[in-house]
Amino acid sequence: MTTTEIKDIARPPRALCDALAAIGTATLSSELAQHLGIRDVQIRGPRPLKKGRTIAGPALTLQCMPKREDLYGAAEYGNPELQLHRHVMYPTQAGDVIVVDARGDLGSGIFGEMMLTFFAGRGGVGVVVDGCIRDSAAAAELDLGIWVRDVTPNYHAQTSIIPFAVNVPVACSNVLVIPGDIIVADDDGVVVVPIGLASKLVEIAGQHTEWEEFTRIRLSEGGDLRKYYPLTEEAEAEYRAWRDAQRR
Repeated sequence: MTTTEIKDIARPPRALCDALAAIGTATLSSELAQHLGIRDVQIRGPRPLKKGRTIAGPALTLQCMPKREDLYGAAEYGNPELQLHRHVMYPTQAGDVIVVDARGDLGSGIFGEMMLTFFAGRGGVGVVVDGCIRDSAAAAELDLGIWVRDVTPNYHAQTSIIPFAVNVPVACSNVLVIPGDIIVADDDGVVVVPIGLASKLVEIAGQHTEWEEFTRIRLSEGGDLRKYYPLTEEAEAEYRAWRDAQRR
């Protein structure tokens, strides 16, 4: 264990996270790029262990580094409290997401069933690992969203990486994650929403989601793709009338 001071994170209102989850990763990613100047927020590589779940919550982060035996030796096994990957879970509050920069390593199971069970029991909603977990069949049955590159039978420090720091900025699949940033994940993948842009993003993306619903209806009725997607000036008045009717 390289440090004993674990800082907690500042958490956004739950309603803000719920609003981002309702919008979904595809719209959030495109709206961040087109309107807020953040062009690449996708954490590429991790895929859902079990499809059909959407999560959004602030990031607790775990940084892994290449293994060096003088920094991680037998004492880590004699005293489990020296293992940093346990400590990222201790500050957990309801709605939190753990993000692990595991360096894309495919031989280290960062968490197993017991630790993930603890995290879910504390109210955590999701785990994103640029690497692997173990005990995957049992983990998939937990009330928890899990996005990983792969699975392995190995434990966290069995091969070439070690937990190094908790709640520090990490590069997860080469995407910067600051502790407390909001992570949104669904079947399309994982995106990072910078906490300072989250409220503005909900406003912008919410408008996009609303006109897309109108467009979806018109296209399902055989409407012209060139008119309705993206929404043209010709269709604007029709959209506004539809929107106003929905709000009555």
